[in-house]
Amino acid sequence: MDKVTETRISLLHPQISNEVKLLIEQANKVISPNLTIRIVQGLRTIEEQNDLYAQGRTKPGKVVTNAKGGSSYHNYGLAIDFAFLVNGKEISWDTSKDWDGDKIADWLEVVKIFVKAGYTWGGDFKSIKDFPHLEKKFGFTWQQLLEKHNKKDYIVGTKYVNLK
Repeated sequence: MDKVTETRISLLHPQISNEVKLLIEQANKVISPNLTIRIVQGLRTIEEQNDLYAQGRTKPGKVVTNAKGGSSYHNYGLAIDFAFLVNGKEISWDTSKDWDGDKIADWLEVVKIFVKAGYTWGGDFKSIKDFPHLEKKFGFTWQQLLEKHNKKDYIVGTKYVNLK
């Protein structure tokens, strides 16, 4: 696992950070040996989310999200976006390539491992398909998480919402 991914894992909600690390280690073992999973996005602040939402609307660029600030599981450290680091050099977003030749797209091999562990995959979203996205909801809607955030219902000594 590369340092960028390790750093991004360390910023995830304490309820998933260790699990994500273990799932990535597990997934790295079943994909092609020249690939490593790279977390390209983990925790994203509400302000960063609003900025991303503005893209393609009030700011230049292509619309990439329908989630306003507070309505993304990234805002609570409960989501990741991933890609592949190929040969330790370039990032690949190829969701259909079967690098290891086992007749299953390596991307889907990763997704399957996370879904089995209770994560929701953005490729199953109804509106904008978000193939790099995986989130764990713990039974909470984003509205409930935002309410906890607004009430400052955090784990003591942190800014992570309580999942109790």
